[in-house]
Amino acid sequence: MDEKHLRKLLQEFKAGRKGAETVLAELKSLPYRDLGFARLDTHRALRCGFPEVIYAPGKTDEQLLALVKEIVRDHPEKFLVTRLEAKRATLLRKNVSKKLTYFPEARLLTGKISEPTSKNYIMVISAGTADLPVAREAEITARIMGSRVKTVYDAGVAGLHRLLDSVETIQKAACVVAVAGMEGALPSVIAGISGRPVIGVPTSIGYGASFAGLTPLLTMLNSCSPNVAVVNIDNGFGAGFMAHLINTSI
Repeated sequence: MDEKHLRKLLQEFKAGRKGAETVLAELKSLPYRDLGFARLDTHRALRCGFPEVIYAPGKTDEQLLALVKEIVRDHPEKFLVTRLEAKRATLLRKNVSKKLTYFPEARLLTGKISEPTSKNYIMVISAGTADLPVAREAEITARIMGSRVKTVYDAGVAGLHRLLDSVETIQKAACVVAVAGMEGALPSVIAGISGRPVIGVPTSIGYGASFAGLTPLLTMLNSCSPNVAVVNIDNGFGAGFMAHLINTSI
């Protein structure tokens, strides 16, 4: 149930095309649907403009299948399953719908990505090729939610000239998602050339002293640039979601 669906339902009731019992039956699914092992938040799309996102790890195949079937029933095109392995994506496409779209590098499953109508855009920039899975998770998440996204990949501080020819594009973005492992300096560099919000995403890429992402996390949190905010280690989804909210609020 989202705002568009709710408005249509009320209009059909007002016009006499749907009776009170039919409308009541649909509204009973709000604010959540009890599946026994989970309570699916059917009110999420009304509050946030996007349905509850399904995090795949930790769920059995049966639980995941049941959740996706419920989501697809209400939102056949606009939904999201994160951190999904390719084998389980095949299972879902076989048992739910072959029209589902899977992005293996980002490990995301969705319905259909519609062409964005807004001229505003988000920039997603990654420091290295090893950071691509997290960067792609941020990119695809924002695109699924409806934002326009531009990307620059493999443009870390070890070769800063790779970033400089994109300065104008970066400065015109609604916000920038900067994904980096190792020492995690990229968000501060980008914030120094852009006055827009920069969302730092530390990744677990790096040698021993990077402590599986803790070092870039602390670097980003200690940035002297006031327009840098930071999400959790490897949290491309969270960065993409927040970037979309910023993009659609201006």
